[in-house]
Amino acid sequence: MAGVTNGGRAGDAGGPGATEESGSAGAVENGGSGAARQSGKDSGSGAAQRGGGTGAARDGGPDAAHRRPDGVDDITVEALGKLSEALETVERIRGHLYSMHQLTGTADFMLDEAVSLLMQGGHTAIAERIERELIGRNVVPGRWTFQLVEEYDDGYYREFRQMEEDARNQLAGGRRHLYEAELKERRRTHGRRGHEAQPG
Repeated sequence: MAGVTNGGRAGDAGGPGATEESGSAGAVENGGSGAARQSGKDSGSGAAQRGGGTGAARDGGPDAAHRRPDGVDDITVEALGKLSEALETVERIRGHLYSMHQLTGTADFMLDEAVSLLMQGGHTAIAERIERELIGRNVVPGRWTFQLVEEYDDGYYREFRQMEEDARNQLAGGRRHLYEAELKERRRTHGRRGHEAQPG
């Protein structure tokens, strides 16, 4: 599909007239505002902004690993970008899960000190109840947090990552972040220091 024009759908990874909404994949990377912004910062064809034209060549453009393969249309790039964004959200969820795992363990060890202090203060019944009923308790039936982490990693998380990778392999030759790479080409100021396409 050719790059979209000014009448195109917001969020398309298309030509210079497309608009970007703050909720589209990758928009958070450059701190976009809530208002829709014109993505066509640079003049030139959609092909040049994807790194295939002379304008992009003069300014570097994306490296080969982040260039759209021939025959991949805009909607496919957008779909893969949204799938990648969903995976990034799952990665954040996983981080929170590990935080829960570590913090629960920290809290459990803190109870040892609380029990000791209660004993010293003569509050034996309360201390013994905490030691008996709470220290080492399962957080859900039959499971400590390490077991929750393992089940999440081996089930939902592994399947999610595999499906995202399979989709990229089948639709874009395994290339990652095509949507973001094209977004960068549209939003950076070509030829200006600090706006280079690649390091070095």
